[in-house]
Amino acid sequence: MKIVILNKPYDVLSQFRKDEAHMTVSDFIDDPTLRIAGRLDMDSEGLVFLTDHGGLNQFITNPANKKYKTYLVQVDGDVTEEALEQLRKGVELNDGMTLPAKAIKVSEPEWVWDRDPPVRYRANIPTSWIEISICEGRNRQVRRMTSAVGFPTLRLIRTKIGSIDLVQLGLEPGETKEIEPLLYPDFKDVPAEQPYRSRSYVKKPGGTGGKPMVRKNKDGSVKKSGTKRIWQMDESEKPRRKTNGTTRPNTKAPRGRGRSGR
Repeated sequence: MKIVILNKPYDVLSQFRKDEAHMTVSDFIDDPTLRIAGRLDMDSEGLVFLTDHGGLNQFITNPANKKYKTYLVQVDGDVTEEALEQLRKGVELNDGMTLPAKAIKVSEPEWVWDRDPPVRYRANIPTSWIEISICEGRNRQVRRMTSAVGFPTLRLIRTKIGSIDLVQLGLEPGETKEIEPLLYPDFKDVPAEQPYRSRSYVKKPGGTGGKPMVRKNKDGSVKKSGTKRIWQMDESEKPRRKTNGTTRPNTKAPRGRGRSGR
């Protein structure tokens, strides 16, 4: 398992596909074996996780696994304890109630780099900083949560995914570092990477464990898979049309035949 950490700068797309208007992850990483696990919006900054393990993205983003993602958020206004308590209890968004978050007010850290372009400055309205951790991965979730409690997000930096800490790694915007998964407890429960299986394989728990489904006759013999097409049948096997004895024979000429002048 290979894991690479990128400190994604502002205005960079979380994709490898080239874009005419914006830089993308491909401008910082050139490794065709890696895929992005846990994307960041273009206007968000910080820790992006890349791996060659196919199931790791779902493992990290599934709320059931409780892999918290931590963000440093600059908000418009002096955030109140009441607003923080709302975040901790869960916030009603247009796509449903969020799970409870971990949220505290913090001072602006000394390690925060300058953003280009800088956040807008208004002398008559203060800004404040929140550290918030969530275990969900809805679209623009943190921004929507802070806005819902009355403090719109001005700047958002992801600092942690689980125990992987961008600040401890010391990465500047645009820098990358490959890490050793065995050094992090987050990856001890990662499921083994599974090969692709088509829909004809059993998927439900308690099934055949990923083996092809086999149907048997009452005598124990294996049923032949598939259904014969009409052209594969003998005359004795072809279905007969059922009538009530009053059906008249079709004497009409087929369409397109026996007509003239067209």
